Amino acid sequence: MQFAMSLFADAERFRDMTTGVQILDYVEDRFRSFGATRFMATGLPLPGRPLAPLVLRANWGERPNPVPQDDPILQTALRARSAFTWPKHYEGLGPESAFIAGLPAEQGLLVVPIIAFPPYQGCIVAAGADFNFGEWRMMALTCFCEAAYARLFDFAFLRRERPGDLSARERRVIELSAVGKTAGEIAELLTISQRTVHAHLQNASEKLRALNKTQTVVEAVRYGQIAI
Repeated sequence: MQFAMSLFADAERFRDMTTGVQILDYVEDRFRSFGATRFMATGLPLPGRPLAPLVLRANWGERPNPVPQDDPILQTALRARSAFTWPKHYEGLGPESAFIAGLPAEQGLLVVPIIAFPPYQGCIVAAGADFNFGEWRMMALTCFCEAAYARLFDFAFLRRERPGDLSARERRVIELSAVGKTAGEIAELLTISQRTVHAHLQNASEKLRALNKTQTVVEAVRYGQIAI
């Protein structure tokens, strides 16, 4: 509990910080204080988009460049709703992650998804000691990291929009489709033609690399474009 309370108190300090570099330095130092030897803070890209332009801080030793957009760590961060640790021995994970490659066997990963600022999605990944954080520590760590990102948005060091984001109208059409509205009903609600509805659906599908309307809805939710 003391660890959690300390992190909540540390989050308050972001209010007095005046630059993005100062904030990222403080976050990285805090992670290193509980065993991290490698650190990365980044946004998460949409399908087909590179990670590199979204990276805020990367001190990862011999990190491969670039980390692929479909890296299993990043894909897990997209689905996660709270901070998580990656098993020390990385068993049963499918394709090997660029974050795991070259990592000493005795080290683990700590991943904090950033999901509080839709449509933006990000995460912090740290490697080091075999992190063994309980639920309260994970909650406090998530709040600490979200406070840091919130302050970065305050400075416009970060923007909520990412390359490939759906437009506001595309999001609305997908939201209505997700609750079962037909193209005709959507057209009537939005005072547009059915042809325009289909165009928005097609554009959204292409941006999300989806094959049909159902997959478009699923991917829109996964990438923070809509909430249902």
